[in-house]
Amino acid sequence: MKSQRAGRGPRIAAWLMVPLGLMLLLGAGVGMARTGFLDRERITVAGDAMRPTYRPGEEVTVESIDEAGIRRGDVVLVRVPGRYGGAPVLQRVIGLGGDHVKSRDGTRVAVNGKEIDEPYVLRDKFGLPGPRYDVTVPEGRLFLLGDHRANANDSRYFLGEQSGSVAASDVRGRVRDVPAASLWPLALGAFGVLLALVGVGLGIGGYLTGRRPRSADAATAPWSGPYAQRGPTRGDREGCTGSHGKSCGITHARKP
Repeated sequence: MKSQRAGRGPRIAAWLMVPLGLMLLLGAGVGMARTGFLDRERITVAGDAMRPTYRPGEEVTVESIDEAGIRRGDVVLVRVPGRYGGAPVLQRVIGLGGDHVKSRDGTRVAVNGKEIDEPYVLRDKFGLPGPRYDVTVPEGRLFLLGDHRANANDSRYFLGEQSGSVAASDVRGRVRDVPAASLWPLALGAFGVLLALVGVGLGIGGYLTGRRPRSADAATAPWSGPYAQRGPTRGDREGCTGSHGKSCGITHARKP
């Protein structure tokens, strides 16, 4: 009975912790689905074309996006057939389908007749200006440039291929700066798993404790008969001594 009572506490804790952990894990899954957490991937920047915005070796988060959601100024991960050896690259969207993109001096860029502000561009004071261009982006395609213009192999160098544009369908995702607060589904899920595992461990420990046999201390004493409570009688004590004053080692009970 004592061993069963000893295992009862861990079992009760297990009954509480396991369902709570599973509920937290379920909530984390719902949170991931609502925030689009499952539609993101982490990549490592390999090239120098997007400096100073993203440097080589830096990890960025890319989220899935459909063609209709692409906007000017977005940094996208794109894989263009026949370019860059088939490797995905990061570039910035400058023009959408139907836009008129022009650069008279190879440095400043105008879209639909209006010069755009580009604080993200790395200017090389001692470098040569890039190529000049004057194109209209075909529908369903994008005109892309790197932020490090002096070291970016972008749409400017493929003007003979549909004005240097790439298909919007070639975009794998858009780079997104993920704040720490948006990681709460992952933290909640991890805590739920931990809570459930601890609960399972407590439940197993409580079950084993309840089935453990009684210890030697709880076993019946060898003198636990009807005379154990009142102790041996005077005759019992005398019966343990022989005629030569030596203990015989045997105890005989005498009726009172």
